[in-house]
Amino acid sequence: MTLPELKDARLTLDNRVALLTLQRHDVRNALTGTALVDDIVAVAKWVNRSEDVSVLVITGDGSAFSAGGNVKDMASRGGDFAGDVAEVAERYRHGIQRMPLALQAVEVPIIAAVNGPAIGAGFDLANMADIRIASRRAKFGETFLNLGIIPGDGGAWFMQRQIGYQRAFELTLSGRVIDADEALAYGIVLEVAEPEDLLEAAMTHARRIATQPPKATRLTKRLMKMAPDMQLKAFLDVCATFQGMCHNEPEHLEAVNRMLDSMAKK
Repeated sequence: MTLPELKDARLTLDNRVALLTLQRHDVRNALTGTALVDDIVAVAKWVNRSEDVSVLVITGDGSAFSAGGNVKDMASRGGDFAGDVAEVAERYRHGIQRMPLALQAVEVPIIAAVNGPAIGAGFDLANMADIRIASRRAKFGETFLNLGIIPGDGGAWFMQRQIGYQRAFELTLSGRVIDADEALAYGIVLEVAEPEDLLEAAMTHARRIATQPPKATRLTKRLMKMAPDMQLKAFLDVCATFQGMCHNEPEHLEAVNRMLDSMAKK
């Protein structure tokens, strides 16, 4: 399948792993005032249409993962932050808020390889992934209140689902920035790697997932996303239907036969 054309990011595909690299290092990969949100949304839609993709990895080029909103535009009340209440709200709905909706709908696992500071909406972007691997140079900050604004891109929804209400509340209300080790202790990231080893650490997880049967992988992610908002009985009904689908897929028998062959060789 043809890769989508991107303006401020680069996309590659290798062995079922798609790698999206944010490439506006001149503004520390800010998500406003650039085409990065458009690029992220385009890739999210492309992933769902492509049967050749099993995992999406997102990382940043340069010193930062993403600095979030463009503070200079905030200071001048320009760009995405210009206008009255209704105008700003409309820009959020048709601008950065497309990103959490698109990433939440991605059918394959998403891994964020956080190469540097992930601040404000950049932190929220990392939390929209299923797994986060951090460089030792990474920093994380839900810093909206420091600027007199709220997490307008859904950060208050995502972070508490990652680490619980109390810890998410403290980080959001304090606006403090934490390092990679503290993020690991809180469960924000799964692993911390040296900067030169970050991408390989993330790709190791991605390649392992990409070896799994692709249709069952997508259905499993759907179940994981659905579970927190469903009652057990309704959830089990969905599981039964999904399982019926899996048992009738060729990839199921192929996987079973591989396991039987492996057992026979022992």
